[in-house]
Amino acid sequence: MAEIHAQENILEKLYSEPKNLWKRLLILAVLLVIVGWGAYGFEIGLDENGVNMAKSIFNGLTHPETELFNLGPKGIPYLILETIAIAFLSTVIGTILAIPVSFLSSTNIVPRPVALIFRAIVLFIRTIPSLVWALIWVRVTSTGPFCGVVTQSVCSIGMISKMNVTAIENLDTGVLEALDACGANTFEKIRVGVLPQLSASFVSTAIYRFDINLKDATLLGIVGAGGIGSPLNDAIGNMRWNRVGAFLIVLIVMVVIIEFVSTRIRARLAQGRR
Repeated sequence: MAEIHAQENILEKLYSEPKNLWKRLLILAVLLVIVGWGAYGFEIGLDENGVNMAKSIFNGLTHPETELFNLGPKGIPYLILETIAIAFLSTVIGTILAIPVSFLSSTNIVPRPVALIFRAIVLFIRTIPSLVWALIWVRVTSTGPFCGVVTQSVCSIGMISKMNVTAIENLDTGVLEALDACGANTFEKIRVGVLPQLSASFVSTAIYRFDINLKDATLLGIVGAGGIGSPLNDAIGNMRWNRVGAFLIVLIVMVVIIEFVSTRIRARLAQGRR
């Protein structure tokens, strides 16, 4: 009897729900109009030159130029290590500089006007794409790895600060109140009550940013910010597809390895394991 009554309640609630079919149809119609407008004039197809270039790239992947695998300054191992070094150093600098910015952007740490000022700074940094930052800094520092480090450090501050602020504002204030009641000073409260709550989140964010910096370092190298991007761009421009294939194979292997390792580390941090 109870089951029948429960089923009747479920059916009654189901039938009493407002019928939003016309709203869904209207939303669907609007989406179709937007898609149709966006696809207007969009030509689908490949010309003969594009097909030949795609075949050349595939041939380069299957027949890479093995002479590039040398230990010289123009060899792939050196360029890959330079790219990793740029990404790692910029992540470390960006993470360190983002910590004070994150606390100064949190409304539960500093007065709201101060937090809004620093949030505006973070928003300004995040608004400008990394490629545009690279074009700006390459005029200031000239081309080379230093330009890549400066560019990615600035971009890292914007993203890491944004994610750290969320973690800071979700702090368990009960721990801080308990430490305050025990007579703990500010340093002790930060060391015992704040850092243990934020350390895993901060490290996970830094690892995630390193993953992004490693991929962006190749792109930024095209505009002269060091790393493997510049010789890769030259190889594409000169249509040396065997050389392009060698670069791409190493990049794919590097990204897969870094992605696997960083994912495992972030998973362990999320589970509370060190």
